[in-house]
Amino acid sequence: MVTRTGTKQRKTRHKYTQSVRKKGKLSISKYLQEFVDGDKVNLKIHPGVQKGRFFPRFHGLTGTVSGKKGSCYGVKIKDGKKEKLLYIHPIHLNK
Repeated sequence: MVTRTGTKQRKTRHKYTQSVRKKGKLSISKYLQEFVDGDKVNLKIHPGVQKGRFFPRFHGLTGTVSGKKGSCYGVKIKDGKKEKLLYIHPIHLNK
């Protein structure tokens, strides 16, 4: 296998861009939103926050919340035939 060059933010200039109306200060309610086990959530990386990010391949997928670790939530997603568990900060999750 070829060794990766760079970080996980490589080649994401257009993938992470926000619309003009969504740019600016973040609302505190987005940071403090609560989820319960079994909730369906949409994975969208917020470009202004680096904490609790996931690999860009999973950007735009939908998963199920299963547990909490610190301030992040465990989200189960399907990647092909495998089921994976990602720990994601609530800023990058939408109900």
